[in-house]
Amino acid sequence: MKWLKTQETPAYYLAYRVDEITTYSVTTSLGALTDTSTSTVRILTISLRVGTPKLDNYHDSHPRFSIIELPSSEEPLAVKQVLWDATKNDYQTAVSNLSNIKANLSVTVEEEDKSPDFSEEQPNVYIEPSLKPEDIKFNTQEWIDRLKKYSAAFLRDSDIFKGSSYISYQITRKYFVSSSGDKIAQNSTATNLGFNGTIKAKDGMEMPLVKTYFAFKPEGLPSDESISNDVNNLVNDLVALKKAPVADPYTGPALLSGRAAGVFFHEIFGHRIEGQRMKNETDAQTFKKKVNEQVLLPTLDVYSDPEQTKFGNQDLTGYYIYDDQGEKGQKVSIVENGILKNFLMSRTPINGFLKSNGHGRAMYGMQPASRQSNLIVETTDTKTEDEMKKELIRLAREQNKPYGYLFDEVVGGFTTTGRYSPNAFNVTPTMVYRIYTDGRPDELVRGVNLIGTPLSMFSQIVQAGGKTEVFNGVCGAESGSVPVSAVSPMLLVKQIETQKKAKSFERSIILPRPDEEK
Repeated sequence: MKWLKTQETPAYYLAYRVDEITTYSVTTSLGALTDTSTSTVRILTISLRVGTPKLDNYHDSHPRFSIIELPSSEEPLAVKQVLWDATKNDYQTAVSNLSNIKANLSVTVEEEDKSPDFSEEQPNVYIEPSLKPEDIKFNTQEWIDRLKKYSAAFLRDSDIFKGSSYISYQITRKYFVSSSGDKIAQNSTATNLGFNGTIKAKDGMEMPLVKTYFAFKPEGLPSDESISNDVNNLVNDLVALKKAPVADPYTGPALLSGRAAGVFFHEIFGHRIEGQRMKNETDAQTFKKKVNEQVLLPTLDVYSDPEQTKFGNQDLTGYYIYDDQGEKGQKVSIVENGILKNFLMSRTPINGFLKSNGHGRAMYGMQPASRQSNLIVETTDTKTEDEMKKELIRLAREQNKPYGYLFDEVVGGFTTTGRYSPNAFNVTPTMVYRIYTDGRPDELVRGVNLIGTPLSMFSQIVQAGGKTEVFNGVCGAESGSVPVSAVSPMLLVKQIETQKKAKSFERSIILPRPDEEK
């Protein structure tokens, strides 16, 4: 920094972030081992700012993904050489970016948001001891045997042409130092277990089903018996989906399970309260000027808390202590009694929100941005699941619909928040049921996508209740893939819209699966 501060375009801030990641992984397919590996990497990410906090090289720009591997040895000079070369290159890029930004600003209209590009924060010092080897054991052979058994269950039906299981156990040591005086070293562990199968219907539609589990360590996962039961249930669901009717496009009332509602809130609401994206003039800025306005039901509260490790007995993957800009993760009350109060902030301020609340996150090699952590939805007017179903039927009758929909399982979704494309969302359900108004049994259907626009959808939420569930997953956005959790009760929506899911036009499987040959 002594040298960089003396240049014609001086640097005013420099941070080094190192992710040291050890990963154990096992993958099986249809009862056979396909891969097992152990790897350790050290990835360096540099944040170098030139100009001033008011206007710098990060103004309305997102530096590209950059993988810089540090030596695995403990030799200081080797590490210094990589840091020196990477810093030199980063500085030259930063100067060029700032020059381009200034040139663009001189020929464009004045920006509405005049907040600085970088917030002034107090430095943090937090040194967590390294994990001991005995605390991070992984029994590879045990998991090979278990996963082979789980994926073999998919051999039960010949129309199931994909059936795999996997486990990934990741131990991460994160280091963060900055020219402001930050010195942070912290640990995290994450175990992701899952299995998935895909079946093909006679009309060519492929239907995947996925079941995933998360725990900080392998011993925190459900028992072998419990997982085996879940695998068998998923295979039964695949067979049922093969025979299920294809749903036609629909508008009408719907009920979302807790997991489905969690994904719904993550995609439709969560991305629109990430403060940093509102700095961009091309963002739709859905909620930027709605602070202290009613945006949800008065019975709903929403908060984000990266310091929360569990919900009930379930570990939350969005947990961390310090974010990727060296700021302490804070609990943020976003919605109180349906009224918008706050945003998730990184060190990129916006008008009215000039400080970080510890939500600057990124995957290795990417620059931090405002991102979700553990997004939790609560209601003060809880109804039972049976009461929610009865209300769904009442709404369907009121709208002259023969049925309403129950979205029970989802695999994810996506949303657009920019101004140059429709500001919409698409949630991908996998288990969807018609709930009939005339007392007929619930009917499984296939081929449904849940679509819509955010503000209209929020206005249609009429009730929350039933079982509160956790969705643990990985979210991809401008700063890469980061682990997140979404927790929500069931939601009753007065009016939703669905469209048909895309399907393959290939014929059903021609060759018999090898184990089916006579």
